[in-house]
Amino acid sequence: MSKPAQNSIEVDVRTAYVEEQSKPAESHYVFAYSITIRNTGQSTARLISRHWLITDANGGVQEVFGEGVVGQQPLLRPGEDFSYTSGTTLPTPVGTMQGSYQMETDSGEQFEAIIAPFSLALPHMLH
Repeated sequence: MSKPAQNSIEVDVRTAYVEEQSKPAESHYVFAYSITIRNTGQSTARLISRHWLITDANGGVQEVFGEGVVGQQPLLRPGEDFSYTSGTTLPTPVGTMQGSYQMETDSGEQFEAIIAPFSLALPHMLH
């Protein structure tokens, strides 16, 4: 049996197309994403910053860096989670997002929590 990781963060993502804010005729598609960050490790960790790569269907990439998420730098003790909802726009009806959160433990050790690629797509375009 393997030993639990000292620093382990799980990221769960759910997405939604925001039809009422989108303007397809103007190539403006709005997507919301709801994220739950869960500390499954043994150390308390604070989310310091985020890094996103947002890719549209034309291959265009937006790179986003910023402190915290939704104006917060949540502190997660082992077993705790933090959820938030944010959004992004694309010039195409489909795209992907991926990235990472930069985390820091109480002892000052920094590590990355990787966010696997996920799809942004109009509901009828999801497989």
